[in-house]
Amino acid sequence: MLETKSPTLLYDDPNAILECFLVLQQHPEVKGMGAELLRALHRTKSLITPQFRHAAQNKRVFMQILQQPQGITHTLKRMNRYGILARYIPAFGRVSGQMQHDLFHVYTVDEHILNVLANLRRFALPQFSHEFPLCSRIFLEFPKPHLLYLGALFHDIAKGRGGDHSTLGAVDALRFCKQHDLPLEDSKLVAWLVEAHLVMSSTAQKSDLSDPAVVEKFAQFVGNEYRLTALYLLTVADIRGTSPKVWNAWKAALLENLYRSTQRILRGSNPLAELKIRQEQAKEVLSHYGVVEQSYLPFWQQLGPAYFLRHDAQQIAWNTRLLLTHLNTRSPIVRARLSPAGDGIQTMIYMPDHADIFARICSGFERMGYNIVEAKVYTTQHGYALDNFLVLDQSDKHVSYRDLLNYIEFELAQKLTSSQPPDAPLQGRLSRQVKHMPIKPEITLKAEPDSHYTMLDIATNDRPGLLSLIAHILLKLNISLHNAKINTLGNRAEDTFLISGQSGERLDTSTLHALDNLLREQL
Repeated sequence: MLETKSPTLLYDDPNAILECFLVLQQHPEVKGMGAELLRALHRTKSLITPQFRHAAQNKRVFMQILQQPQGITHTLKRMNRYGILARYIPAFGRVSGQMQHDLFHVYTVDEHILNVLANLRRFALPQFSHEFPLCSRIFLEFPKPHLLYLGALFHDIAKGRGGDHSTLGAVDALRFCKQHDLPLEDSKLVAWLVEAHLVMSSTAQKSDLSDPAVVEKFAQFVGNEYRLTALYLLTVADIRGTSPKVWNAWKAALLENLYRSTQRILRGSNPLAELKIRQEQAKEVLSHYGVVEQSYLPFWQQLGPAYFLRHDAQQIAWNTRLLLTHLNTRSPIVRARLSPAGDGIQTMIYMPDHADIFARICSGFERMGYNIVEAKVYTTQHGYALDNFLVLDQSDKHVSYRDLLNYIEFELAQKLTSSQPPDAPLQGRLSRQVKHMPIKPEITLKAEPDSHYTMLDIATNDRPGLLSLIAHILLKLNISLHNAKINTLGNRAEDTFLISGQSGERLDTSTLHALDNLLREQL
């Protein structure tokens, strides 16, 4: 155990307070701090004053702690446990033990921050490289990992102050970096990471990543590959540090897709080149199944360029392989498979287009016990609906049965061929958490600048039949849906829809007003 030679050492030389943590970090053979040293730390932590924090020696020691090859997580958690971290970074002290009053954060703010830092450290350790191969590889290539650790330390440090915690935290982070004599560029990166730490997850989970305009806009926001890599690593670590139930393979695939697409744009790719890349990749996949190019070109011509920009190569190849002999079918084609990304089931529906298809599909999945997490709704040039959905089992069971996929295909086909109106939304019981922690619905309607589409954002309590309810409202107002991202965080639903008029025209003011009123009334 680590002890001091003199019982009054920390009184006589308060600078030794941080040094004892560094010594422990540099000597893994030492198992911990002895009882006398712990008592001395408890009695002397009040000596960590503004003068202590501004002393060059102490600033140097703290940065050394963040730059050690090992023991960073254990050391900072130990500093937090003994109250030293809260004294050294007063802003951190204000979030120590602070609860987060929502339904998806399961840790206090300080615990969440240190979990995020621990997740970043896992990227550096070879024994965990199998978890996130891409993150581990690019983390090892990142020249200054301590900047990422500082970004993690400050990303939520301003929670509970009544303003935007990202903006307020960026001010704290910049001040801290300048006080610790970091180069200006490094200080700016840390502050930018704190301010932007929610942008990548929001873009990935709410926007259509197959739309080049979305990725182009995100690439302009990021600016360069260095920032992109830093933000990607922090975002993955942040979502994983929120709750064990929030992270899944679908979100991992979304973030990796956004990272790679943005990287290509930053390296000079353009939408036309992206379209050709996806087509070539899809052709390669199809060739493995022995599908020759002449057999699917008529089908591709009916899809139009927008389809190839909104779907990835694997999905294009899957749709093509299943539909090339059903180009003008009159009956619904429904196919399901386990998602190649790892979580959930991919489902494809192809049939002559009707206004109520989305409402029928939503009610069908809800009655089978599945949550829709992503919907890509597309209409071909010859008037067919080609819709792709990703669904997750509500009970979190591992999906591995061929019978289950056949069941989904049969049930959805029955719903889509029925002559009856779409089933009414489910009216299940609200969970106790929702009853005791109700969320006031937030509805935002924003015109997309480069198209005729309107973005509809809804944040509300999750409940049985929610998506069907929204689908029925869109159907009632003759609104077409083009894309949907369904994001459930605990019992909070954050859903995003890309909508327009029935013929693809921009929605007029009266329709938008009616939509807003109906949603607020029903939610």
